[in-house]
Amino acid sequence: MESKEINLHAIHYATGEPVSICLEQGMIRSIEPITLETRGTSELAIVAPGLVDLQINGYAGHDFNHMPYADKLVGEVIRKLWQEGVTSCFPTVITNSDQAIQEALESIAFACREDAAADQGIAGIHLEGPFISAHDGARGAHALKYVKPPDWELFTRWQEASGGRIRIVTLSPEWPDSAKFIAKCTESGVTVSIGHTSATPEQICEAVEAGARMSTHLGNGAHLMMPRHPNYIWEQLAQDRLWSSVIADGFHLPDQVLKVVFKVKGAQAMLVSDAVSLSGLPAGAYTTHIGGSVVLTPEGKLHLAEDDNLLAGSAQMLLRGIEHVTNRALADLAEAWDMASVRPSSCMKLPSSSGLAPGAPADLVLFRRAGNQIRLERTFKSGKEVFVRKDLLSNFSS
Repeated sequence: MESKEINLHAIHYATGEPVSICLEQGMIRSIEPITLETRGTSELAIVAPGLVDLQINGYAGHDFNHMPYADKLVGEVIRKLWQEGVTSCFPTVITNSDQAIQEALESIAFACREDAAADQGIAGIHLEGPFISAHDGARGAHALKYVKPPDWELFTRWQEASGGRIRIVTLSPEWPDSAKFIAKCTESGVTVSIGHTSATPEQICEAVEAGARMSTHLGNGAHLMMPRHPNYIWEQLAQDRLWSSVIADGFHLPDQVLKVVFKVKGAQAMLVSDAVSLSGLPAGAYTTHIGGSVVLTPEGKLHLAEDDNLLAGSAQMLLRGIEHVTNRALADLAEAWDMASVRPSSCMKLPSSSGLAPGAPADLVLFRRAGNQIRLERTFKSGKEVFVRKDLLSNFSS
């Protein structure tokens, strides 16, 4: 997917200054400041690193957890995500039967072998379960009948089926011998994330000592009622070695919780979409294989049809999370954008962790702010322009 030299003039998302960026051979070759008149500067779009989604279950009607996959499903999702500014992602396979999980992993691996866009766009697979809590509330929407304790032999078979692409595994360290499993994952280069858990603070401490490095959508996939203190949310916040991902769509967590996570975790706070297959679809009533009858509101809330207080998953992408965080003054634009791009890359040790810097992969986006909204204009993956908003097509030439 390498491209010829491309030169872009834009406003740097972090500094607010106009810059000239040269893209060549899939990399950022140079970034230089430029001087423009005030009128010219105001006409420039903002340039920022491509978004990195550590947790996405599907998009635009396509579901990574509904087998069998339709032909070319994986590549189609990756291409559609370009219009949301997502240049790297971790397709998320959730708790299911052993065979269904293996089939999903094999399908993603096959797509990566056959489709260059899928191979470059998928930074790894996120296995969310089945080694999670069996407790109601903590288990979330994961099917109880498939929940089980960590099993290294089974995980090894799945990793082989994925072609070594499982990079994140979400589990609960409440199971006996979890620490041994976590240590083996860590030694093999897999990031262990704590989520959907009923673990005690002591078990979380043990998990961190064994190598756990993340918290999956902290504050969600949790009991409705828990001890005031100590509890597994406080403990994960207090663990300095844990990065924390949160869903900032405005529905999953109140602003107070987001503010606390951002303040406590600092540069280790990250945004994820955790988007389900209904993300990117029009508002309306739908039927899903997990939640049954659900409603997607015009505001973007996805809830069970019989109770609008019960969420049926996330239907918003990372751009919506950035909008929410900035509009509610929980973070400025540069910090919010980093939470959804540079920080996930850093957590997973991806080449894109350099962000906008010479020598970094040319994964970037151009956008404008229109009131409270972010309007994406162009997306570049490995230096190639892979998305241009339709109304702008006639204005661009390389």
